[in-house]
Amino acid sequence: MDFASLAPLLDRPLFALGSHLVSAGELLLLLLAFALSWRLLRRRHPGGYEGEGLDAVLRAQAELSGRVQSMGELLAQRQGEVGRTLHRQLADQAERSGETLARLQERLALIDRAQGDIRSLAGEMVRLQDILADKQARGAFGQARMEAIVRDALPPGGYAFQATLSNGKRPDCVIPMPNGAPALVVDAKFPLESWTAFREAPDEGTRQSAASRLRRDMDVHVRAISEKYLLPGETQDTAFLFVPSESIFADLGEHFPDVLQRARRARVVVVSPTLLMLSIEVVRALLKDGRMREEAGRIQREVMLLAEDMARLQARAEALRTHFGQAGRDVDQILVSTAKLMRRAGRISEIEMQSDDEADAR
Repeated sequence: MDFASLAPLLDRPLFALGSHLVSAGELLLLLLAFALSWRLLRRRHPGGYEGEGLDAVLRAQAELSGRVQSMGELLAQRQGEVGRTLHRQLADQAERSGETLARLQERLALIDRAQGDIRSLAGEMVRLQDILADKQARGAFGQARMEAIVRDALPPGGYAFQATLSNGKRPDCVIPMPNGAPALVVDAKFPLESWTAFREAPDEGTRQSAASRLRRDMDVHVRAISEKYLLPGETQDTAFLFVPSESIFADLGEHFPDVLQRARRARVVVVSPTLLMLSIEVVRALLKDGRMREEAGRIQREVMLLAEDMARLQARAEALRTHFGQAGRDVDQILVSTAKLMRRAGRISEIEMQSDDEADAR
């Protein structure tokens, strides 16, 4: 046991001496001081205190008081060190406890946010289950996802929903292609009820039956798309069948690769949301390239017109220069004529003056 663990025991008060509480440590020091004083006196005076008298007792008392005082100071110093050590340890422990509580609060806040996200996700899952439980809602769900992807990727004039073809059929989405190319048709009526039955089959027999139903429904729907929407000269020779979920598309690729192969042979490509987005990005690039080509043609036509205007301006400038040259020559001739007239006027005035002089002389 170290001194720090003994300090509370030594500080415990045992009795009161007047107004002062005497602790166990002080009593122990006092007893030790008396014992030491007694031993010192016995060593110095083996025969007792008979010859010393009162002076020896006073010296022993003074020595004992000094030792008690020094022991008290030492004990007070030790108590101060113990108090400072305990205070520092308690402060460090409080600081560590505060940091731990702060981290705990942060983690609790994260847990609360995670629980809120989980609750909202659970609500979304419940709503999704409600949607998937209804056949009409399932069709609307796929249509809404497809329309959202198309609207986000293409400008308002770059698509048409429920447009009517020349045969009277109305596909879910028609995307016009640039340069007068046939339009691309996107269908969103994936048989979700067959896939849901396959996914939720309780045993292997039911699962096989649901798989056969899904294959049959997919073949029928792919044939319908090929017959209704693949019109030569009006639509592309390939149509898209939109699947509203990446997980459904992955299940088709894993469990029904034969269905996807038959659809490709029928010129119907099954696309997930990601594949549809990538395809629409390609279409948007083509549309942008078509618009750039149109703008480049218009710029070229404007440049040709500008060149014609420049040639016309040059011809007019040449004609104006010719007119200015002719006007300069005409002005020169006018000046020549004016000089001749001035000379003739001078000669005429001389003739008149001579006639007057001759008359005066007569």
